Amino acid sequence: MAATAQEDGVRSQERGQRGCEHYDRGCLLKAPCCDKLYTCRLCHDNNEDHQLDRFKVKEVQCINCEKIQHAQQTCEECSTLFGEYYCSICHLFDKDKKQYHCENCGICRIGPKEDFFHCLKCNLCLAMNLQGKHKCIENVSRQNCPICLEDIHTSRVVAHVLPCGHLLHRGYRCPLCMHSALDMTRYWRQLDDEVAQTPMPSEYQNMTVDILCNDCNGRSTVQFHILGMKCKICESYNTAQAGGRRISLDQQ
Repeated sequence: MAATAQEDGVRSQERGQRGCEHYDRGCLLKAPCCDKLYTCRLCHDNNEDHQLDRFKVKEVQCINCEKIQHAQQTCEECSTLFGEYYCSICHLFDKDKKQYHCENCGICRIGPKEDFFHCLKCNLCLAMNLQGKHKCIENVSRQNCPICLEDIHTSRVVAHVLPCGHLLHRGYRCPLCMHSALDMTRYWRQLDDEVAQTPMPSEYQNMTVDILCNDCNGRSTVQFHILGMKCKICESYNTAQAGGRRISLDQQ
C-alpha cells in the first residue's frame, strides 16, 4: 500500500525520538503546505522542493501519544512538554536558550533579550555594546552572506558586524567593500618583519607602484614588494594596485 503524505513525512524521524539536529522538541510540525509531519521547518525544507512557512503552522503531533492537535506548548493528551521555549507566532519549540521574539525582526532571536537592542535603520537586533557604536546600513541583514550565500536575517548562524557596517558569517575581509573584518594590526606588524627580511631582486628594488587602501580609501605611492604594499596613511596591507609599476628615477 502506498504511504500517505503524513506517513511519508514522519519517516524523517523515528517514533518517540525527541527533536532533530536543529532543535530539541517533543512534537512534529504538520506542514500546512503539504500536510507532512517534520520535526522542524529546516528538516522539511531539506527534504522537499518547497519551503515551510513557520507562521502558517496550525497543528503539531505529539511524539509520545501521536495525537495531532493545535500548536501549543504542552500536549493536551499526555502532557508532554513540546518545548521549554515556545513562540506562538513563529511556532518555535526548543530548549531554553533565553530566546525572545522580536516584533521588529519578525522572528525569534537567542537572548537574553536585555543584552540586545533592535536598530531600526539596520532592521536587526544587535548586541548592546554596539548601540551608538556601529555604522548603520539600511536593512543590512535583508541579504545573503556574500561568503556562504546563506540568508543572514533568518540564519541560525551568528553574523559578525564588521567595522564597515556589513554582515558576514565568516571571513577576514568584507567582499562587498573590501574593508578588513578584524583588527589586523598584529598581522600587519608581522608582515612588516617579513617584508624587511625578504629583499626584492635588484631589478625590482627601485620599482614603485600606486596603491589604493581598502581600509582608509587613501592613495599613496610605495615601493613594490611581492609580499604586499603598505598604505602610507593607515599602515594597512589591505591594499590594491591602482596603477602600473614604474622605476623610481631618483633612485636609479
